[in-house]
Amino acid sequence: MSLKLGVPSKGRLMEKTFEWFAKRGITLSRTGSDREYAGAVAGIDGIDLVLLSAGEMPRELAAGRIHLGVTGTDLVQEKLPLWEQQVEEIAGLGFGHADLILAVPQIWVDVETIDDLDAVAAAFRAKHGHRLRIATKYHRLVREYLMDAGVADYQLVDSQGATEGTVKNETAEMVADITSTGETLRANHLKLMSDGLILRSQATLWRSRVAKYSAEEKATLGDLLERLHG
Repeated sequence: MSLKLGVPSKGRLMEKTFEWFAKRGITLSRTGSDREYAGAVAGIDGIDLVLLSAGEMPRELAAGRIHLGVTGTDLVQEKLPLWEQQVEEIAGLGFGHADLILAVPQIWVDVETIDDLDAVAAAFRAKHGHRLRIATKYHRLVREYLMDAGVADYQLVDSQGATEGTVKNETAEMVADITSTGETLRANHLKLMSDGLILRSQATLWRSRVAKYSAEEKATLGDLLERLHG
C-alpha cells in the first residue's frame, strides 16, 4: 500500500506545489499527456501522486480516499463542517495567498464597519421589503462570520462566476469574495470594509484524520514529514 498525495491537477497551483516539494528533495511530475490525470513521485518511496482539482481536495481528504492533499485554507473551511475533526494542517506552502473579504459599493460612504452594515441592512429591508443581498461562493464562512457579528437582515446569493460584477448587474447589493490585490474590487467600484476580513487563505498541505493508515503508510508519513520539516 502507498500513501496517496493529492495535488492540484493544473495551472500555477500545480507548478508551485511541484516546486515546493522539489526544494525538499521530492520530485513530483505529470506522466502521460496533459489530458491524463496521472503523476509520479521520485525521491521518496511509498507515495502515489493523485492529481485533482483544488475544489475536489477537501472532499477526498474528508472521505479518507487520499491521505494528504494540497488546497486552499478557504476551500477546506468552506466545504468541510467541523473541518478540524477531519483534516490536520501540515504546512502552509507560502503561495496562493488570498483574503476572503466583505466589500460594499464605494458610494456607500456611511458604511465602513460591520456595525454600519447591520444598521444599513435593517434600513434596506424596511425600505425595499426584502433583505440586502450578498453575492458569494462561500456561504458557510460568510454566514458564520455575520452571525458572530450579530448581522441578521441579509440573504446570500450564490455566485459561481464573476462575483464582483453582481453589484453592477444589480443581482446583489454587496459581495463576499476572495481577493489578492483588491484591483478587481476597485475596478468594479467596491471597497473593502475596515473589519471585513473573514479569512486569510493560502495553499496548504493537509493530512486526512479519517483515512486508514497501514504500518507501512505510517512509516512513510513519518519519513515524509521529517523531510518536509527537516
